[in-house]
Amino acid sequence: MRIKRMVLVGMALTLAACSGDDGLRQLSKPGSGPDEFRILPAKPLEQPTNLTALPVPTPGGVNRTDVDPISDAVVALGGSRSAATSTAISSSDAAMVNYTGRKGRSADIRAATAAEDADFRRKRGRFANIKLGKQDRYNEVYEQQHLGQFSEQDRWRQAGAPTPAAPPLNP
Repeated sequence: MRIKRMVLVGMALTLAACSGDDGLRQLSKPGSGPDEFRILPAKPLEQPTNLTALPVPTPGGVNRTDVDPISDAVVALGGSRSAATSTAISSSDAAMVNYTGRKGRSADIRAATAAEDADFRRKRGRFANIKLGKQDRYNEVYEQQHLGQFSEQDRWRQAGAPTPAAPPLNP
């Protein structure tokens, strides 16, 4: 009876060790399925008040129930829907945009940084597959780029800058 219990406990521990949620920490694509972070639920269907006043459907056009997360976020933060769909820079933000671009702008910055990051991960991950146990690939690849919170806090405090307390090392 005691051996059965030990075997059952061992099996339970083995199953528990196999489980886990890598989530966003996994650097490789999980498979050919859809990306669950790109799936947006549709808005609820609405019955129009006047069926004869509906616009003519356009193939590939916008539907009233389509989700627009960018304009929804702008409205939630106090902006207007028309400002969210406009590509023009508002007059209140023009000075900030000019200041941030004072040393030049790159139109393809996202593609360039994605390519640089893919190359960096490829170089750092050559021997990453030779592991016996489960590993956190994110920390393994980007370990040298981590910011030391305590040394950085001390550096800013010695410079005289007011700094908040860093979280404890072992919470």
